Amino acid sequence: MKKLGYLSFILIFLIFPLTSLCKETPNYGGTLVIGVSADASILVPMIATDAMSHDVCDLIFSNILKLNPQLKLVGDLAKGYKVSKDEKTITFYLRRGVKWQDGKPFTARDVFFAYKLITNPKVPSPYSSEFKEVKKFEILGNYTFRVTYKRPFAPALLSWSNLVVLPAHILKGKGLNYLLEVFGRHPVGNGPFVLEKWIPQTEIVLKYNPLYYKGRPYLDYIIYKIIPDPATRFMELKTGGVDWISLTPLQYLQLKRDKSLLKKFRVYKYPSFSFTYIGYNLRFWLFKDKRVRQALCYAINKKEVIKGALLGQGIPAYGPYTPGTWYYDKKIENTCHYDPKKAEELLKEAGFKKGKDGILEKDGKKFEFTLLVNQGNLARMLAAQIIQQELAKVGIKMHIRVVEWTTLINQFIMKRHFQAVILGWVLGPDPDIYEIFHSSQVNPPGFNFVGYKNPELDKLLEEGRYTLSLEKRKKIYYKVQEILAEDQPYTFLYIPYSLEAISKRIKGVKPSKIGIGYNIEKWWIPKRLQKRRLK
Repeated sequence: MKKLGYLSFILIFLIFPLTSLCKETPNYGGTLVIGVSADASILVPMIATDAMSHDVCDLIFSNILKLNPQLKLVGDLAKGYKVSKDEKTITFYLRRGVKWQDGKPFTARDVFFAYKLITNPKVPSPYSSEFKEVKKFEILGNYTFRVTYKRPFAPALLSWSNLVVLPAHILKGKGLNYLLEVFGRHPVGNGPFVLEKWIPQTEIVLKYNPLYYKGRPYLDYIIYKIIPDPATRFMELKTGGVDWISLTPLQYLQLKRDKSLLKKFRVYKYPSFSFTYIGYNLRFWLFKDKRVRQALCYAINKKEVIKGALLGQGIPAYGPYTPGTWYYDKKIENTCHYDPKKAEELLKEAGFKKGKDGILEKDGKKFEFTLLVNQGNLARMLAAQIIQQELAKVGIKMHIRVVEWTTLINQFIMKRHFQAVILGWVLGPDPDIYEIFHSSQVNPPGFNFVGYKNPELDKLLEEGRYTLSLEKRKKIYYKVQEILAEDQPYTFLYIPYSLEAISKRIKGVKPSKIGIGYNIEKWWIPKRLQKRRLK
């Protein structure tokens, strides 16, 4: 036995250097296929309101600044910046040698063009408020520009990680229709990939950009394969039809238990900077009274929703912020806990009485409404069904309607044609939620589509933007959370975990605080595994 152990040690010692010498290095080629639930709507970032459009745009366009894996702002198109002592002026120094995919040079004039476009009242951008705070924009040279704010503006630097620069040489002099109908379907960018093909509701094909300033990505192609049904997406993953999907909680648990599948895929789980909620159209008669909205919150058991819809893969949401952030107020967790009796009391106070059929009524009208849910999101669909049962217990009749994603956003939400909807917001590292809850954002294309108006909250959201002291901002956003918990324009449901599965043939994936797709231009596929070809 001792001799055998000694020989085994020698064999391991001899083999190890040989295997380490065979370690693979990144190489070019191959196609990454991502299975997604919904199509993009438009590939103009300052106009797009859906996550899928922004995911694609992130690969076609570069930003002035960006967040690194540690959630710190670093340069992208800007190699650096300088903030004045009074914190009203920022000077940006752009990289030289950056080109648009058609070979034309990127300059400060492109930034100025994008700035003028996003602040143009005729352009339907929900992101304009941050840039309207700029008092003066100066081009100091081809690769330097300076912006001066009306007053110190807390989200100023972060906003420049959100402004996607557009090519002035293509769009200057063209009208809004050209931007929406032509450029929005055939964008010209300066990011790591270019749009090769877009077949609506089927696939979006991106090809590597040989002119990308950091050097061409390793992958030849990235294909977004649009598969609304989550079961079909999972089957495509298991059979090799796609390389990467976001998992449903059930799929996540199945994968974790299946050793044969774990040999093929890496599974990732991490907390997201997002929350899922029911948004109520406050123009609809049922939801105008905050006692009704409070009652709805008390009637819904969030823990049961998480248990049934997420299989435990999430935590309850009591407001818009993620626990653990410097601006999160833990005290709001004591508000609006599950209490059906309290819900019934509030509904009675609001003038509702149960009819003969058990459904609540007021002034001859039943408490009956329709909740919209987007197609392809199983967790939200299951959550809606649980909520439907919970509300029925207190005499509320809720219908569920499933709608295709782009139709839901463009025809219902942005046009304000809905009664209630389950949606989610992905937030950045700053607590500014002006665009979601400020009353100035009520009309299209603003994101305050529920129509919420509260003068006290408006004032706080404005103060939060113009206060630079971290301690003072913290107090402001604590009060913001307190008001939202009282008014309940949303029923905050849960903060889901991000659950991802990626084929092990894909190399270079490095999880971080900002997720796993931030360095996709560095992902690569070994030559021996580059079997998939673009059709």
